[in-house]
Amino acid sequence: MEGLPQVLRSTSAGEVVERLRAERHGAPFLLYRDGDRRQHIVELGPDLPSVHVGRGPACEIPLAWDGEVSRVHAVLERAGDQWTLADEGLSRNGSFVNGRRVRGRHRLIDGDEIRIGRTLLVFSSGPEPGLMATEPASEGSRPQLTEAQLRVLVRLCRPLYADPFAGPASNREIADALYVSVETVKSHLHVLFDRFEIGDVPQNRKRAELARRAIASGAVAG
Repeated sequence: MEGLPQVLRSTSAGEVVERLRAERHGAPFLLYRDGDRRQHIVELGPDLPSVHVGRGPACEIPLAWDGEVSRVHAVLERAGDQWTLADEGLSRNGSFVNGRRVRGRHRLIDGDEIRIGRTLLVFSSGPEPGLMATEPASEGSRPQLTEAQLRVLVRLCRPLYADPFAGPASNREIADALYVSVETVKSHLHVLFDRFEIGDVPQNRKRAELARRAIASGAVAG
C-alpha cells in the first residue's frame, strides 16, 4: 500500500503496531477512523464473502456517526481472490473510489481510497505472495542494544510512525541525521539483523522487517 492520506495517518505507536499486525496476518483489510477519531481495522478474511457498509447497526461496518451515509450504503464482495465495491442504487449520496463515483461494481486494488459519506476508508490487499513476515520478537525476547544501535534503529523506524505503509529510512537518511558515515549505519544494521533474527527474510525485505519487529516488540517507541 502506498502512503496513507493525512486523515488516516497514525497518531500513536499503538496504532502503528495494530496496522503492522494486520499486515502480518496476510488477509486484505479496511482501515478507517470513526467519528471520535478512533482507528478501526476490518480484516477481510477468507470466510467472509461480503461486508455491508452503512449507518444501520446490522452492517458489518456501521458508520452511525455519518449523516451522509445511507442505512445500507454499499457492499464489499469477494470475487475469487479479489474484492469489489458495489453500489447499485443502495445509497442516496453514492460511493467513490479514488474520487470517482462507483456505478455498479468496482474491483479494488491495494491502496484504493473509498469515500462513503464523509468517511474515508483505505483498502489494503495484504502483502504480496511469498513476502509474508515471520513473527516478530516478543516483548520478553527484546534484544539488548547499545546506544549507537538504538539510535540507528529509531531513525530507521521513524517514517513508519507518520505512515506505517511507508518504507523505513534509507541508510543515507540515517547517516545524515546521526552525523555518521553510511558504512557505520550499514555495520550497525548487520548487527541489528542478527539481534532481531532477520536472517530468514529475503534481502530486499530485511530493513522493513527489522523496523516492524522493533516496533512490535517495543524496542522502539514513537
